[in-house]
Amino acid sequence: MVDEKTAAQAVIQEYVAACAAGSADRLKAIFHENALMSGYLMGNYMTGSPQPFFDAVENPPPDIPAGAAYQAEIVSAEVSGSVASVTLKETGFMGLNFTDYFHLVKVDETWKIISKTFEGSQP
Repeated sequence: MVDEKTAAQAVIQEYVAACAAGSADRLKAIFHENALMSGYLMGNYMTGSPQPFFDAVENPPPDIPAGAAYQAEIVSAEVSGSVASVTLKETGFMGLNFTDYFHLVKVDETWKIISKTFEGSQP
């Protein structure tokens, strides 16, 4: 029997690994095709498709501070049937710190990120 909480958390662990590797292809594989992202980046509200995020991961801004060490930790996860919510704290991602709230859906026995709400700020 699959532990659904562990399976949902594994998607977010893959998110972390894909971000660390700078792989938009890996990220696209775990996001639902109709996913949305909303949140604040340095105080500026953003909403829409995750495509700009994928682009930024593949081509990070050149002004990222040298030695910015990326770390991430899942701080909570809840599963109810075929939906899940996972909170991730990130430090040093592209020189910023983030709190991410992911919502996932299980489609055809596979967990996918359907939405990400975030707050990104300077350390």
